[in-house]
Amino acid sequence: MYLKQWLEKILYSASEGTQRPLIKKNYESNVPGLYIIGDLAGAPVIKYAMEQGYNVIEHIKSLSDYKSNNSDIYDILVVGSGAAGLNAALSAQDKGLRCVVLEKNKIANTIENFPEGKWVYAEPEDIPPRGKLWLDGASREDLIQRWHQIIKDNNLDVRINEPLISLEKKKDHFIIHSNKGQYLAKRVILATGQRGNPRRLGVAGEDSMHIYHSLYNASKFHDRNILIIGGGNTAVESAISLCERNHVILTYRGSQFSRIFKDNKKLLDEKLSQGKISLYLETEVLEFKENNAILTSKTKSDTINISYDLAYILIGNEIPRDFLKSLGIQMETEWYGKPLNAVLLVILSLFGLWVYGSNGDILGYPIKQIPSEIGIGLSTISISLLVLFGIKKDRYAWLGIMFLICYTIYGVKTGHGSEFWPFKNWGYHWLSFFERPWSFWYTVLYTLIMTIFGFQAMKRWGFDKKDWFQIWRYISLLAFQWMFFFIIPEFLFQWAVKYQWIGTALSSDPNFTEQAWRTYGIIYAWPLFFYTFFYNPHTIWIVWGLFLSFIIIPLLTIWHGKRYCSWICGCGGLAETLGDRWRHLAPKGKSAVKLEWMNMIIFIFAVTVTVIMLLKDIIGLFDVSEVSISIYRVLVDIWLVGILPVTLYPFLGGKIWCRYWCPLAKFMHITSKLFTKIGVGKFAIKSNHKCIGCNECSRNCQVGIDVMNFALNQETLDNTNSSCIGCGICISACPMDVLSFRYDVKLEQKDNLAYSQKKM
Repeated sequence: MYLKQWLEKILYSASEGTQRPLIKKNYESNVPGLYIIGDLAGAPVIKYAMEQGYNVIEHIKSLSDYKSNNSDIYDILVVGSGAAGLNAALSAQDKGLRCVVLEKNKIANTIENFPEGKWVYAEPEDIPPRGKLWLDGASREDLIQRWHQIIKDNNLDVRINEPLISLEKKKDHFIIHSNKGQYLAKRVILATGQRGNPRRLGVAGEDSMHIYHSLYNASKFHDRNILIIGGGNTAVESAISLCERNHVILTYRGSQFSRIFKDNKKLLDEKLSQGKISLYLETEVLEFKENNAILTSKTKSDTINISYDLAYILIGNEIPRDFLKSLGIQMETEWYGKPLNAVLLVILSLFGLWVYGSNGDILGYPIKQIPSEIGIGLSTISISLLVLFGIKKDRYAWLGIMFLICYTIYGVKTGHGSEFWPFKNWGYHWLSFFERPWSFWYTVLYTLIMTIFGFQAMKRWGFDKKDWFQIWRYISLLAFQWMFFFIIPEFLFQWAVKYQWIGTALSSDPNFTEQAWRTYGIIYAWPLFFYTFFYNPHTIWIVWGLFLSFIIIPLLTIWHGKRYCSWICGCGGLAETLGDRWRHLAPKGKSAVKLEWMNMIIFIFAVTVTVIMLLKDIIGLFDVSEVSISIYRVLVDIWLVGILPVTLYPFLGGKIWCRYWCPLAKFMHITSKLFTKIGVGKFAIKSNHKCIGCNECSRNCQVGIDVMNFALNQETLDNTNSSCIGCGICISACPMDVLSFRYDVKLEQKDNLAYSQKKM
């Protein structure tokens, strides 16, 4: 039970702070015809939410059945009248689609609940807004007035105070129920956001009339005792705005405010020093009574009794999960299905392959033979059932399928006679074609997969965002893969020997010519590829291996940290290409970070095996060396490099090997950290004051770094405080241009001036 809970904690950790519905291409949910846009779909700023509203209608309009043939059925029903919903409705109406908008509160309710006079930014400024909805930097009041006028001018059918209650999917339309009636619609666009769903404490008395979850107008309160619960920017800003005319008590369960803006931290410290705010850290509310709250302290055994006139619970918002589930919408990190069924079907499929591969003579006696056809039939049925269960949302079934694929690919790659069960003595030949061994076809498959998905990732982060850093990064990954991990070892090395491009001496030296596999050591450094120094290597490989591993790699970490992982390495290349589509599923949180100690164990293991192998002939450690290298080859080179991480790509992101087990990544981390601490290291990610806490940077980090926490506090992120690999996706994903690899003083001064002018 404990193991299951621990595993689930890791599996679900990817959604920490960013839990979202499962959304397919073009914003469609797992329910056909039901689209999700805006805050629920990860639009971090208003302009992106508007763009999603515009794009989803463009997609629907491109479908052959975009209009309903029944006049009683709306073409589009939009739920929510925020930026995404209104822009979608306006675009739909502009395309000739019959559309109605249901809003449970007021038009643009989230913006309506902003404090009076709050400035609404139109970031990113270099991207023009799309659609008919107006957006420019403006006060909350001006923006709302403009939007109301646009709704009026376009006769948009927006029905306020009418929340969605339920919907039912029929063959070609939805039946939608609100608190005021029933609607029929061919398609539904959900744009409700999550700001209107405040997170609750779940304690007694929380529903009292004098307890609130948002602060609208701080100026109307005077001489009140006001209790504020929370440790984020909203709670701190509310405390600061209220403390001038009231007595404010701020409580927070943490020991420090680690997720607030730097300016807010400075203002809070000023108010605390002036005695205008009373602060209680490491405390939690046990109960609200009529005029007092009872708190418990982590540092004191006694409870704390605080009197108040008003209380504000400002601990953030959460996705309306129960509401979404009632509509049949699946969440992106949910694990459905039965793991035991998946395990049994995987075992049965492997057993069937065993029967097939052994020609039925599995017990060594002819009388006990099982027809090979039964074996292949058993495997086919088992795999088919896994696919069927997977189609029915059984995620464990898909995990089983991925394991079978990776186990076969890597379990057979070990070579004829050393294949993993059930492929031993037949699997390698089974996957070898056209007089080429499976090791060659594995390289072909690897390179093609990297190329196909690499271009997709390049489009997503490079061309779509006009980010040349990402374009060159993916070009680098693909170029290194094609040249150094495919063309050179499979073709150029043989040609160089055959045509004596490397000179007569080397071309006739069998110690050099018969080991083409060593060319992987041109780029793969020790200890990722420590075979460079084993099995009677030519002097060239020893010299280059030492130079690459102990001079070039350490020097590169001075300026680039662990960027080798995201620009050069073939292992990291597969994670950055094939694994890119699942990067948001990378394990996050303290528990996930603590597991990074494992790559130190693998690093120590690699060092130990290297020493044993180098000393085997000197002190007679032959038996020990062969055992140690065999264990390392099976455990690390097959299971930890191949089978396990690639199996987990669609479930835990692509950087499992690089983050948790790669010894070279740990070696670079150690050197980068050391250089930074002594003031030599130059690698770092800086942040400015513009962070809005959207969490897009942290969500898209494949190594699970809480990047947003660094951005909020304007703290430098480097390899002294994180396992950053320098991929720069956090910089590309940020809608506010908060993060950068280099600190530009002039740009910072320009940003500060613009920021000050907007605040005025």
